[in-house]
Amino acid sequence: MSCELTRSILHGYLDGELDAARAAEFERHLLSCPQCVTELEAQESLRSTVQRAGLRERAPEKMRRNLLAALSGTTEPAKTVTPIRPKSSIRPTWWLTLAAAAVFVIVLGSRFLPNLTQGRGGDEMTAAIVDAHLRSLQPGHLEDVISTDQHTVKPWFDGRIDFAPPVHDFVSDGFPLQGGRLDVVRGKTVAVLVYGRRKHIVNVFIWPTSERDMSPEQGSQLGYNWIDWRKGGMELVAISDVSVSDLTGLQKLIAQ
Repeated sequence: MSCELTRSILHGYLDGELDAARAAEFERHLLSCPQCVTELEAQESLRSTVQRAGLRERAPEKMRRNLLAALSGTTEPAKTVTPIRPKSSIRPTWWLTLAAAAVFVIVLGSRFLPNLTQGRGGDEMTAAIVDAHLRSLQPGHLEDVISTDQHTVKPWFDGRIDFAPPVHDFVSDGFPLQGGRLDVVRGKTVAVLVYGRRKHIVNVFIWPTSERDMSPEQGSQLGYNWIDWRKGGMELVAISDVSVSDLTGLQKLIAQ
């Protein structure tokens, strides 16, 4: 039996067409719907395969000149040597062919090419984490377990996910633990640790990975700084509106 949301909501979520509230609702649904998770992973895999395949072909030079001429509002293509033919042999349908080609390029590009507004050269996971961080700041979305005690937060994840996130309280270093939650980011169930920093919130997203360790990479998007690193079979992304130096300080504490 297939889930109704697989047909009605999943593709809108995948393409980033849902508003924050509906996206958060669908991600909560993913926590209890293996059919939607399986389909989302399949669609993500298909998209990644198409992107890696590099299915691009350079348009013929004549078409490029004609398209540029059309976009510039001129009726005369760039200079080129063409045989003189009687007017009766001129075919006006080339405009239809050109328009069809332009529509095809636009549709193909919007469906399969990486979103140029996303972080780290089109890394969709990073962009999705920024979205998840923004949703978490809405009332009632920040923590599933509220506690400053790491011995309370860490056992809370047991049985809810199949990996053990590193949970530590760094209150003496200025990063008090505030709690944790589960989140779903682009089909992945992830653990999130919530830390405070001078009245600011820092979310640390954690999930298992088979990739080798990676030194920290950092960037910013929509006014939020993030640091991504891999260590000991885990990938971690810390994100907040605190300064880069503050975020780096927390990253070093976690990576110890």
